[in-house]
Amino acid sequence: MPHEVRIPDYVIERIMAKRGKLEVFDSFEAAKTAFLVIDMQNFYVAEVDTAISIVPNINRIAAACRDKGVPVIWVIMKCAEKEGEPSQWPIYHRYFFTEAKGQNHLTKLSPGNEGFEIYPDLDVKQEDLVVAKRRFSPFIVGASDLHDILQEMGVENLIVAGTATNMCSESTARDAMMLDYKVVMVEDANAARYDEDHIVGLTSFYQSFGDVRTTDDAIAMID
Repeated sequence: MPHEVRIPDYVIERIMAKRGKLEVFDSFEAAKTAFLVIDMQNFYVAEVDTAISIVPNINRIAAACRDKGVPVIWVIMKCAEKEGEPSQWPIYHRYFFTEAKGQNHLTKLSPGNEGFEIYPDLDVKQEDLVVAKRRFSPFIVGASDLHDILQEMGVENLIVAGTATNMCSESTARDAMMLDYKVVMVEDANAARYDEDHIVGLTSFYQSFGDVRTTDDAIAMID
């Protein structure tokens, strides 16, 4: 079962006071919607129970989206062109890790390493797209071509799942909203290593950037 963590009452009260309702978006037109799954790679998932716990919900949403013609896009971190080559984000690997941990992150999130691969229990289909990014958010200039892909598809609405809630998932969802996408983060299809981090990611997004929905609600809102 997915690990469930409840958004605090004070956050719900603050949201209601600010906008008068919990959900900004009642439904998403399928033809204008995409499902983004963020960084569900072995490096981030394989030994993290909370991340493993959201796999069934991600698979459920992906299946429902395909049934309704909504594209499923697996967004993955790619730190180098291939294992053993220089970092595509040198400031991060140089300054924000010890030397050993930086090298581990760089190596295991590069093509050719098992850590780079999408976690095997995830149901990736041939028709799905896989988009590599070089930053926490794929929407930062130069990080990926995801925005161009979505614009060519006519996508206006995004459902976001993956890991970590308060890092790459939240960064992606925030930036998408600031590019004028309508965004929903799925509370039981995102995960962080610790409950506190998961809640921080959801609550900061929920108050100003979009909606937070359950898996069942996210599926139901696709029209």
